[in-house]
Amino acid sequence: MQKIRKGDKVVVLAGKDKGRSGEVLSVQPKDDTVLVRGVNLIRRHQKQSQSQEGGIITKEAPIQLSNIALADPKDGKPTRVGFIFQKDGKKVRVAKRSGEVING
Repeated sequence: MQKIRKGDKVVVLAGKDKGRSGEVLSVQPKDDTVLVRGVNLIRRHQKQSQSQEGGIITKEAPIQLSNIALADPKDGKPTRVGFIFQKDGKKVRVAKRSGEVING
């Protein structure tokens, strides 16, 4: 089970966007990177095609997993992730900071 998944709210711990937060758009486990909405934006020149207009576009670049942390569901501050088994035997993610179960 992954500690950070698509749809999670995360906080950037290092780099030019340190302190900013956003939602995870996608996770690439093989590369240990994630795409976070509105964070680590880059500008690229795009050639016009049938489906897409040309010009300079802004898009998210991948961030290393070690440079982000899950945002605590209670206060939004960075937290580590742990796992526990519930009474019905289901394995769930838990925020170490507050002890709250993370949805999903």
